[in-house]
Amino acid sequence: MSVTAPPPTDRLLTPGEVAALFRVDPKTVTRWAVAGRIASIRTPGGHRRFRETEVQALLRGEGPRD
Repeated sequence: MSVTAPPPTDRLLTPGEVAALFRVDPKTVTRWAVAGRIASIRTPGGHRRFRETEVQALLRGEGPRD
């Protein structure tokens, strides 16, 4: 299995950072990830991270890309 790293300009955000942008609780962001509403990456330690470009697109009202 090959793992692709995000582009160097694409920062990874924590659930807390994403929650602050959407003004929701971090657990809500985790529920969105579990439900597939927002894409997430799992770190080797099992924590979720979110690509900043995807989060910004959602904030602009652009839906997830299929």
